[in-house]
Amino acid sequence: MAGDLNSDSSSDPVSGAATGAVPVTNVSGRRPLAEPRDEVSQVSTQGEVSDSRADAFLRMNDVRFSYSGSSHPVVDHINMALPAGAIHCLLGRSGCGKSTLLKLAAGLLHPDAGTISVDGEPVLEPDLATGFVFQSPTLLAWLDVLDNVLLPVSLHRKPGATDIADAKTLLEQLGLSDLLHRFPHQLSGGQQSRVAIARALLPKPRLLLMDEPFAALDALTREALQDALLAVCASQGVSVLFVTHDIAEAVYLGDRVMVVEQGSLRCDIAVTVGRPRTSGVRHRADFNAVCMQLREVMEAGERAAVPRMAG
Repeated sequence: MAGDLNSDSSSDPVSGAATGAVPVTNVSGRRPLAEPRDEVSQVSTQGEVSDSRADAFLRMNDVRFSYSGSSHPVVDHINMALPAGAIHCLLGRSGCGKSTLLKLAAGLLHPDAGTISVDGEPVLEPDLATGFVFQSPTLLAWLDVLDNVLLPVSLHRKPGATDIADAKTLLEQLGLSDLLHRFPHQLSGGQQSRVAIARALLPKPRLLLMDEPFAALDALTREALQDALLAVCASQGVSVLFVTHDIAEAVYLGDRVMVVEQGSLRCDIAVTVGRPRTSGVRHRADFNAVCMQLREVMEAGERAAVPRMAG
């Protein structure tokens, strides 16, 4: 794995009804989070992670984290319950703590307080059961496409025939079957991102963590990769935690979208746009209603932050 561990990232036919989002407040009492694809968009508050959620695959309970020397927490009292097989998007402005949350979920960082578990097991360190896709594809220049995908296996043992067949299948699903022996410098940015996704999926992870992997790509390439990601993750049944600062991307990919603001969760919204999702969904009223709902939450948080910053 590569990346800066000391800072958050700096880059930037079924329908449903959406209801207004409510800012997060600390409240007493508990109720279950809504299931993905509910009939109406539902909003959960920060403290309301139900212990009765039998399907909670990734769980964070009252997680806090600060970098050494900082007087302010980067992650502050985070509660989260991600069902198995769901795509959960973390949405927020640059520097709000989204990437730090991913690193905590991966075991790259350890919380100062609170607990993190995957499939009921505490997260103590990185392992192959969790895949990570960074903003940059981080491919090795001296390896071709196939060998870059096989890298997670090669680090532990010599890849066998089954590993090679699995890698080729993933590359075919991602539209790269004709590029097996090209090197990274011979690929476009979108092709490199597809290789990085295939590499992360090769060990058959239970959880895939993605840190704005499409942020540097043009709009059409980005949308094509979103479709490719949805298809391959559905075929593998992998759970995904996806970080983005793009509202439309979060709504297109996610079963749920959580807005992160200054290290806290402002709201958790169920996306009611039905699946499968194709490009035409982006022009539908229900899709744009959820986008507007999230935008209003983010803009309200920005307005509220101005007096705090001035003080």
